[in-house]
Amino acid sequence: GSGMGFIDCLIVIEELARVDPGVAVMVDIHNTLINRCIDDFGTQAQKEKYLPRLATDMVSSFCISEPHSGSDAFALRTKAVEQPDGSFKINGSKCWISNAVDAGVFLVFATVDQSLGYKGITAFLVDAGTPGLSIGKMEDKLGIRASKTSTISFDDLVVPKDHVLGEVGKGYQIAIGSLNEGRIGIACQMLGLAKGAYDMGLAYMRQREQFGTMVYENQGVKFQYAELATEIEAAHLLVYNAAALKEAGKPFIKEAAMAKLYCAQVAEKAASINVEWHGGVGFTKEYGAEKLFRDCKIGSIYEGTSNIQKMTIARMIDREWDAK
Repeated sequence: GSGMGFIDCLIVIEELARVDPGVAVMVDIHNTLINRCIDDFGTQAQKEKYLPRLATDMVSSFCISEPHSGSDAFALRTKAVEQPDGSFKINGSKCWISNAVDAGVFLVFATVDQSLGYKGITAFLVDAGTPGLSIGKMEDKLGIRASKTSTISFDDLVVPKDHVLGEVGKGYQIAIGSLNEGRIGIACQMLGLAKGAYDMGLAYMRQREQFGTMVYENQGVKFQYAELATEIEAAHLLVYNAAALKEAGKPFIKEAAMAKLYCAQVAEKAASINVEWHGGVGFTKEYGAEKLFRDCKIGSIYEGTSNIQKMTIARMIDREWDAK
């Protein structure tokens, strides 16, 4: 509701992730996935109903992953059957759903006809409290524990026809477009985590003395933080280059995948070496280094694993060469 753009949103995500990547991912999902989808594909009535509250007092959930469709995100089994009155009856389940416990609206992807493959996928806006919607157990996760993650299920849940987002059978385009954009958001989350870990470690080494000198003054340590600073700067440029391309309306899928892949790697390195820079206290919960170490691992898993990013990058490179 502030009128700011995509890059402004990324800056917020990055700064939050320096301290708590779990809070940052809530902001990322809410803005780069849900709000963007409604703004781009919603009817005027849907925008008027949801966007004011999504900008003020309501969070949302993006519901695509299922027990049998992780990386193969579009092998959906959740079904939406059209009823004689034009409404849809949804049955199925979703897993790894962020914000589900607190969400006021769920963007649910289901298939109206499995024989059509991805062309049967349709997006629905489902209000919290709709009969047939159940929130399952909250996952006891390794990291980003401030972000609540749950399973959800649909048992003869009926949504009116005017709750279809976009067109029937066009949910694939909505999902793939938002996920490509969302990868930049997750890359930015990992970038912020890496910067937070770096700053935490360097600050500690500049006040910790061993063998009569500050830890940061040892040449071997200087090599470590010089190299990591260079990698963080490269990650930063990858993120905001992808974002600039997206904002300019230019192709950005390859660059988004590169940013997510590399930022996840840099975040893991930064979080790991931060524990080492803290020495023994880094292995305790007192200083917070172990928290960022736990938080970083998700970057190579959600919104497309690192191997999926590599496949995407390679596919885009092949297309570029085939077009020459």
